[in-house]
Amino acid sequence: MCELFGVSTSEPVRLYCSLDEFAKHGGGSHVNRSGWGVAYYEDNDVLLIREALPAVQSPWIGFLESHGLTSNCTICHVRYASVGAPSIVNTHPFRRELGGHMHVFAHNGTLSSIEKKLPFESSEFRPVGQTDSEYAFCILLQRLAPLWQASATEAPALADRLNVVVQTAADLRRQGAANFLYADGDVLFAHADRRRFDVDGEFGEPRPPGLCLGYTRDLVKGMEIKWPVTATAGILVASVPLTGEGWVPLEEGTVIALREGEEVARVSS
Repeated sequence: MCELFGVSTSEPVRLYCSLDEFAKHGGGSHVNRSGWGVAYYEDNDVLLIREALPAVQSPWIGFLESHGLTSNCTICHVRYASVGAPSIVNTHPFRRELGGHMHVFAHNGTLSSIEKKLPFESSEFRPVGQTDSEYAFCILLQRLAPLWQASATEAPALADRLNVVVQTAADLRRQGAANFLYADGDVLFAHADRRRFDVDGEFGEPRPPGLCLGYTRDLVKGMEIKWPVTATAGILVASVPLTGEGWVPLEEGTVIALREGEEVARVSS
């Protein structure tokens, strides 16, 4: 199935071996051949690069590594199309503006009949493509919109945003597997559910863990990440651990919030 990879650090860093290894999961060592995308945050804006091609075949991966693009919040996704044809419009991550911030969302799983079970509450956000994932993103933004519209230029209180993310995650879990990464320019949220694991090219029934956490202090030797580890705090979130050790599974139904390489909130539901 699709795979997620997110990074939150205390200062802008350049993904090196981690991005290369993740790309191999996009049609190389795994079967995610329907597209890939990466979103780099800089201040309140985002550089978004996507292709509806296998990441492992893309010259963009080498370009991104060699040209030193840096960020303290990055979201990556490799896609196995289950809803919506392989195309740019259906390729994650998805991006929208709300409250003067760019919001980014990527999802792993299938949300069956989400349009019928979770109808839109307003017309403010609508999907551009056909995926259940983008539909879920629009639902989340509609629910968050009142907070952002009332907050002028500052981000709304984290506790208020977290409550909306946690409630929406619970609603999505009832429709199917709902692992996702969501960032709003201030915080990177990660929600862990169940996922279908690829074993010798075959997918089993969804089961936890849907996401795992890695900490730079534990992973730097195995991943050869190119940043000053002694000065930079960092947390990585991945569907599938990118090295053989040092990763901690997130319990099913857990939402965490990461800011500048630190975990600032955690809720289990």
